[in-house]
Amino acid sequence: MFTVRRTALRASAVAAVAGGLLLAGTVPAFAHVTAQPGTAEQGGYTVITFRVPNESSTAGTTKLQVNLPVDHPITSARTTPQPGWTAEVTKGTLPTPVDVNGTQVTEAVTAVTWTAQPGTRIGPGQYVDFPLSVGPLPTGVDEIVLPAVQTYDDGRVVSWDQPTVAGAEEPEHPAPTVTLTPATGGGHGAHGGGDTAAAAGTTDTTARWLGGVGLLLGALGLGLGGGALLRSRRSGAEPKEKVDA
Repeated sequence: MFTVRRTALRASAVAAVAGGLLLAGTVPAFAHVTAQPGTAEQGGYTVITFRVPNESSTAGTTKLQVNLPVDHPITSARTTPQPGWTAEVTKGTLPTPVDVNGTQVTEAVTAVTWTAQPGTRIGPGQYVDFPLSVGPLPTGVDEIVLPAVQTYDDGRVVSWDQPTVAGAEEPEHPAPTVTLTPATGGGHGAHGGGDTAAAAGTTDTTARWLGGVGLLLGALGLGLGGGALLRSRRSGAEPKEKVDA
């Protein structure tokens, strides 16, 4: 009876852990300012969405500034209307001209800043997505780093600018990063970000489906374990059949 009971408990525990791991894998990390999605094609246009969580339990986020690279310049950046926020795209002269697809580029986008209007903020426990259409993306590099500065209404300023080194522990304030992959021919058609948005939507739907499966597996495991335990108790409680001598 004890063997059956231990087996039932182990089965329910394993199923619950498996379900929890599946669900945990679908929950995005909201601890840092990140760039979504994390990959894009070299030389193309795409929409990069900056996901900004509010880490303070008492203050709200009222400003986000994202700095674009000047060594691999991006010449075009467009924002989309964000209720309660104003956006400013800043262009500047590059320290030295950079060759981009055979053209000497002397001016590029250096920063994009979103500022909350009065009465608007990202409150405790909340996050906001800030989409930005950019391009053409650099070629000849495998990633771009987009340092961000987050400002709270209590005066606190957090700089998300620390580089992430492969194989090393993640820094406390990692800079948003986008991995650049070789062009496949579809990058230039992504000016409006439709392909990227569709891919992101598919990923989100898949994540939610997997999360539901995880919960279902956990519930089934607990149910099966409980049923087996109940049967073992009933079996142990039944009187032994008397055998005539």
